[in-house]
Amino acid sequence: MRVLWLTLGIVIADQVSKLLVRGLTFDPLSIAWPGLPYGVSRPVIGDIVRLTYIENPGMAFGIELGGKFWFAIVSIVASIAILLYLYKVRNERFGFRVALGLILGGALGNLVDRVFYGVLFDQAPLFYGKVVDFIDVDFFNINLGFYHFHRWPVFNIADACVTIGVILVFIFHRTAVASSRQALAERTSATGHAEPGEAQASKE
Repeated sequence: MRVLWLTLGIVIADQVSKLLVRGLTFDPLSIAWPGLPYGVSRPVIGDIVRLTYIENPGMAFGIELGGKFWFAIVSIVASIAILLYLYKVRNERFGFRVALGLILGGALGNLVDRVFYGVLFDQAPLFYGKVVDFIDVDFFNINLGFYHFHRWPVFNIADACVTIGVILVFIFHRTAVASSRQALAERTSATGHAEPGEAQASKE
């Protein structure tokens, strides 16, 4: 399952970037990296892309759903389910498996924050940590009554990988369905009928 190397690379890149932004002190190795001040923005590409260090207790892009502990447990269960599914589809198209690897890497990257960051930084018990976000991107100005939206919610590498992975899963699923229908049509035209199981699969 070569795609797991991609997953591992995402987790490492995500965690390294978060620690560089948040800062880290490790006395045994005389490591003292200050990171960015909380809530302060640093321009990367003018005001279009900025580094803004914030933390959130919820899902990707700061979405909150349920308590921290239970959300961490759900994330663990979901990650195990994706890993098992990756093994099940290990012979499927490589692009589809890459998409699942992206989702798994992103899920595990944020899971590390939720499970360990509270203890690592002496802020909260195990499973009660907050996710570090720092990628701050400009967006279209949208005005809906009293709500004004001008920047995308601050996110991180893990969030981006999950989003890209979901989009790719949708694309590859539609491609697979289209290929299945084309193959069914070719077999039907050649034999004059389709097997019941194939006809049902083509409708999915």
